[in-house]
Amino acid sequence: MFKSIRIRAAVTIILCLAALVYLMPSLTSNLPDAWKQYLPTEKIHLGLDLQGGMHLVLEVDTAKAVESTLERTTADLKENLMENRIRFRARDQVKGGGAAFELPDTAAREAFDKLLKNQYPDLEADTQVTEGKALVTLRIKEKRAADIKKMAVEQSLETIRNRVDQFGISEPEIIPQGTDRIIVQLPGVKDPARAKNLIGRTALLEFKLVDEEHSLDEALKGNIPEGSVIAYESRLDRSSGRRSEIPLLLKNKSLLTGDALESAKVQIGDRFGEPHVSIKFNAQGAKDFDRITAENVKKRLAIILDGVVHSAPVIQERISGGQAQITGSFTMEEASDLAIVLRAGALPAPVNFLEERTVGPSLGQDSIDKGTWASVVAGILVFLFMFLYYRWSGLIADVALAMNMLLLLGVMVAFKATLTLPGIAGIVLTIGMAVDANVLINERIREELRLGKTSRAAIEAGYAKAFLTIFDSNVTTLVAALFLFGFGSGPVKGFAVTLTIGIVVSMFTAVFVTRIFFDHFVWNRKIQKISI
Repeated sequence: MFKSIRIRAAVTIILCLAALVYLMPSLTSNLPDAWKQYLPTEKIHLGLDLQGGMHLVLEVDTAKAVESTLERTTADLKENLMENRIRFRARDQVKGGGAAFELPDTAAREAFDKLLKNQYPDLEADTQVTEGKALVTLRIKEKRAADIKKMAVEQSLETIRNRVDQFGISEPEIIPQGTDRIIVQLPGVKDPARAKNLIGRTALLEFKLVDEEHSLDEALKGNIPEGSVIAYESRLDRSSGRRSEIPLLLKNKSLLTGDALESAKVQIGDRFGEPHVSIKFNAQGAKDFDRITAENVKKRLAIILDGVVHSAPVIQERISGGQAQITGSFTMEEASDLAIVLRAGALPAPVNFLEERTVGPSLGQDSIDKGTWASVVAGILVFLFMFLYYRWSGLIADVALAMNMLLLLGVMVAFKATLTLPGIAGIVLTIGMAVDANVLINERIREELRLGKTSRAAIEAGYAKAFLTIFDSNVTTLVAALFLFGFGSGPVKGFAVTLTIGIVVSMFTAVFVTRIFFDHFVWNRKIQKISI
């Protein structure tokens, strides 16, 4: 028994010391260099409601992702039809997002069906024949559409995470919610508008030729040639500081997109000292850019981001090496954010902001102060009650409670759990639950002593009879906490984290640690009467 007490005491001391080691960086910043090199340096992670920052709920427009896929596929189909000399006429998109083709005769329809079957398995066709002419409506197959929507959310999640990481926000939380929503929590953000713009920007980069074969004036009147589109170039007048939009008629076909980029960085121009974004293409992109510039010397190539033309320079000569510049009278912040979104990649579909909450740092500190006071007051009241009601046995429970708080916070740091305001509420609840087990044990011991048993026998029986009740009540609460953690989000999850850790730790301190003290006094100190 003596050996058992020493082993149990050693285990408890080691665990408490380990918890203290993990908590030290949160308690003081004046740690020696040797500590920073060999020992944990993580602090308690504070949630958005305590540290301040932004909470966003985004909705990915998954229908747009399916529509974009259909547009790219049908554009490729048109080129294929022309290469195979299959007669057709493209019609306006039909209701519901389908693409329509008119085929003049049976031969064209058979050739169209064969091409569709062999090369476009993701498309399904609805054909209506009238007087020998066929109207074919194409849509993405339902199973493929579901895959595209799921992939759009996953890719959006990863792209947003990459952007936030490069923006330099520490400890962000970016998690999916439901089938098409993403929750973004950004602690410590000082410029919410900039962060929101960085996250929500689609960042679709395209290179298109300016259509100089048709009249821009006619296009502005509504006579837009087939295969062309009107876009606007944003220009800044340096003398007045006013920004104007210049219309351009562009070829609709994208010669190159942001998928071909390898890197993007901010540089300062030699002429005006203004920042611009220097981009470098990957191996395939460099080859394509070399070919595009070689084939279109003396033509204007527009650089478009999210539908806005940033510049449309004339290609003076073939450009090899796979490098280009995006200019547009940027501020340093605008150029930096543009480089970030280009490096992180384009979102596969637009995102809509459904909910936005901003928590100021002062409000977060106020929450910490009030939560700390609530915990301290709750702890003091429990300490006093246990000592006054159970005397020295209550003091043992108080020591176990102090260890409970130490181990709970240490475990949170070790597992990088985030402390939130509801999490503090979970800690206050844990303080009450931590001594609840000791109340049951002490009452059982009292009953055994009233029956005339010795102190040693009363302690043995008290722990044995109370254990099943303690285990049952804690396990049922633990199951509820785990469900809250698994299915909850935000505040609910923060509460569940501290409650789960608190339950596990309180089982250890209430049953294992307090028994060490009782056994020590009964076996080592040979006391005959328990103060309970």
